[in-house]
Amino acid sequence: MIAGLYGAHVEERRRRAEAACAAAGFDGMVIHSGSPFTYYADDQDAPFRRTPHFAAWTPLAGPHHLLHVRPGAKPVLVRVAPEDYWYEQAPLGTPYWAEAFEIRETPDAAAAWKELKLSARTAYVGDAPDAARAAGVAEAAINPKELLARLDWDRSYKTPYEVACLEAATRKAARGHLAAKAAFLGGASELEIHHAYVVAAGCVDHELPYGSIVALDEKGAILHYENKRSTRNGRVLLIDAGALEAGYGSDITRTWTTHDCDPTFVALVEGVDRLQLELCRRVKPGLKYLDLHHAAHGMIADLLHELGVLKKGGAAALEAGLTLPFFPHGLGHFLGIQVHDVAGRQTASEGGVTPPPAHYPYLRTTRVVEPGMCFTVEPGVYFIPMLLRAYRSGPKADLIDWSLVDRLTPCGGVRIEDNLVVTADGHRNLTRPCI
Repeated sequence: MIAGLYGAHVEERRRRAEAACAAAGFDGMVIHSGSPFTYYADDQDAPFRRTPHFAAWTPLAGPHHLLHVRPGAKPVLVRVAPEDYWYEQAPLGTPYWAEAFEIRETPDAAAAWKELKLSARTAYVGDAPDAARAAGVAEAAINPKELLARLDWDRSYKTPYEVACLEAATRKAARGHLAAKAAFLGGASELEIHHAYVVAAGCVDHELPYGSIVALDEKGAILHYENKRSTRNGRVLLIDAGALEAGYGSDITRTWTTHDCDPTFVALVEGVDRLQLELCRRVKPGLKYLDLHHAAHGMIADLLHELGVLKKGGAAALEAGLTLPFFPHGLGHFLGIQVHDVAGRQTASEGGVTPPPAHYPYLRTTRVVEPGMCFTVEPGVYFIPMLLRAYRSGPKADLIDWSLVDRLTPCGGVRIEDNLVVTADGHRNLTRPCI
């Protein structure tokens, strides 16, 4: 299915790229796949990631490749294939995407540029500006802001090929999540749960779209928890992990509990799952993502009031800011080549930024929902002592049941996250059919 959609994907990429170049005053562009770099005062290379704009065209892995896009011409893809006995150098073979390009091969990065015939109005996108200058690219054409803004904006709208890649990545991640859940219920440690995840997803760590979050009990209240403890037999697992397909990454979070977990926390997990589904049901073209985020705070206020954590619910709780320490992050983000994909706050195709309101500083998406967008919906409720500290002694202290908060704090937190694609009249949830 993915292979069959690729030709139309490249044609759409060409159409958008030609329009973006014309609007920004260029007659073509060269996109660089990226350059490896070495850690300071070390001889170890950092993990390599391709330039996102290059990855949006082709799954070709590795650094130094060049993609030349010009109006009315087949894109030229210059593959740098060095002779090297230190690292595996696999032949290109006949991948499904190769037919879309005029492919040339060179042994090194310097030779790659000699394969291209650049006009005076060719733009360059990438992380090797010195090489572009040496090849004759004008200074004003190196990573020009207006062109980059238009390319970012275009990536907000996924082609059917991209959606299929995200869907395949979601299925891989779902297999990992189900294996992780089984390991957790069997008493496994965070490290063992992570191992179960990557085995089921069929990858190694550096092939994940981001470092997995595998948090037992109180560690679930650390939003980007990175450790993998050997402590076993947790009562709560919060796991946030994805997978890749052709460079596109899924992003799924689930929270699981054991039979002997605190019953109020179990009810909290069930409640967050219900309200997450309700938030997903509201997704359709024309919706302001900020409105969806605000609705999430209202639902969380009502849930915490129902469970006895808050003495007020609804608008009264929101006016008092009672949900802010319990739900301190944004509801979601764009998804694609980058897990936190670009242009979530972009104002228009030519650029500009629409920031979130001051009381929601970490909201990554302020756009109006449109067909073709892919994003996450991930409400959460956490018991974070640092954020709750100011509420304990302030004027709002009597609006929170602190004995219940203290009882639930060892459980950490709950987050439920699905990946959605917006359709012409609603949305499609890529995650729920899988997990």
